[in-house]
Amino acid sequence: MKHLPKHLQPRWRYLAVAIETWPDADLDRRAFQREVWYATQNLLGDTGSADADMTVLRFTHEDGVGHAIVRVRRGHTEDARAALACLNSVDGAPVGLRVTGTSGTVRACEEKYIRGPAKGPEQRQVVFETRDRRAVARDGRVDVATDDGFVGATDLDI
Repeated sequence: MKHLPKHLQPRWRYLAVAIETWPDADLDRRAFQREVWYATQNLLGDTGSADADMTVLRFTHEDGVGHAIVRVRRGHTEDARAALACLNSVDGAPVGLRVTGTSGTVRACEEKYIRGPAKGPEQRQVVFETRDRRAVARDGRVDVATDDGFVGATDLDI
């Protein structure tokens, strides 16, 4: 089968997506891709999601932070951003997403918007609700482990 001529090939845009979850959340690419497809289909419908054709190309996540590169057809970046804004959990774990930038190539997307390895989270022992508890601190935010899960706090709260 012959390739399509260059002027008929689809054009793509690449979205850099920052991911933040609780420190104990375990996400993988397959689950994230499934939730992206569901969010896109729920927001745009069957034909709109097929037109946008969102695909997760790169995905990393560990210790509650990560990033992904999502491929989308040119002209559908605003739809893709809206669909990503509708995504609030992956495999039952709450997730926060932020589109940090859009690029025309994967390489430019990685170089511009995905920095090198971030400073790892710091394990601390803190006093929260009059008890000594384990906490994970990163970028001025502290996730305190309680009996019911994690609670978000700042350095000033502790």
